[in-house]
Amino acid sequence: MTELQHRPTALLVMEERRRDDVYPEAVLKEIGALADLREPLTRERLAERPEAMDGVEILLSGWGSPVLDSVLMAHAPDLRAVLVAAGSVRPLTTPEFWAREIPIVSAAAANAVPVAEFTLAQVLLGLKQAHRVSREIRERRSYPPDSRVAGAYRSRVGLLGLGEIGALVASHLRSFDVEVLASDPVVDSAAAAELGVRLVGLDELFATCAVVSLHAPLLPETEGLVNGDLVGRMGIGATLINTARGAVVDEPSVIPVLGERPDLTAILDVTWPEPPVPDSPLYTLPNVVLTPHLAGALGAERARMGELVARELRRFVLGQAFQHAVAPDRAHLRA
Repeated sequence: MTELQHRPTALLVMEERRRDDVYPEAVLKEIGALADLREPLTRERLAERPEAMDGVEILLSGWGSPVLDSVLMAHAPDLRAVLVAAGSVRPLTTPEFWAREIPIVSAAAANAVPVAEFTLAQVLLGLKQAHRVSREIRERRSYPPDSRVAGAYRSRVGLLGLGEIGALVASHLRSFDVEVLASDPVVDSAAAAELGVRLVGLDELFATCAVVSLHAPLLPETEGLVNGDLVGRMGIGATLINTARGAVVDEPSVIPVLGERPDLTAILDVTWPEPPVPDSPLYTLPNVVLTPHLAGALGAERARMGELVARELRRFVLGQAFQHAVAPDRAHLRA
């Protein structure tokens, strides 16, 4: 092991409920070998005692991150890096933080792993139309004589968004005999081609793909982007998967289409509002599958993000560049 030249002072600030999942004992031990780790705090406790940031060089966090506003930054003159065991850094960054030019790391790459795994499973089920066939069996109380489904052979799969998660899903799909299309205005055709993906417009994506999976961040440009008109263009037996953000789907216009098209299936791991209001048709539509963020990191899966943070901390103390730093002009693209 390379000898450490400097042991920075580190402080972990996040919610207690998920802290042990994200930073289990083994990860904390690794961090403790690299830095002088102070007693952890919650965001609320830090707000009461912002002076706890005095002398802190490395801020570690996760769910329940403190907002790096002018008050907190004024109490953090020694802060040299922020390492966040979560996907998005938008909720905690401010102009006052970016002005200090302090590097901030996101564990989006680690968080993408379970989301991509869940998505791959649902894509393959969608290509077999497993949910639709299962519904029809329950309704008819008999098996269909011949389930005509395309399966994962030369079928088209569409990805709305080729960010961290969308790119990983595309990578997984390269193991199958499917054609992968994508829509993403910030990705060029050459970058998409490296992933084995062909870029198309939204209309073609929804009209020609047997499964469309949403991986777009929630931005003003993407809010309500997936509307009833697009969903209505999907082919017979098609599947829509949303593991991104609920508000990317314009539910008021999509719900009537799902009611009129029982052949379609919507796998909604996110909704807006979340959870749906008690009288939402999403609870009763037979072709809607609701799951409560099962795609995201749960339980022991969350340790992947803490492990990424520990690896980045090691790079810092060895004087190496971060591998997962978020550029200011890219932070808004994180979901």
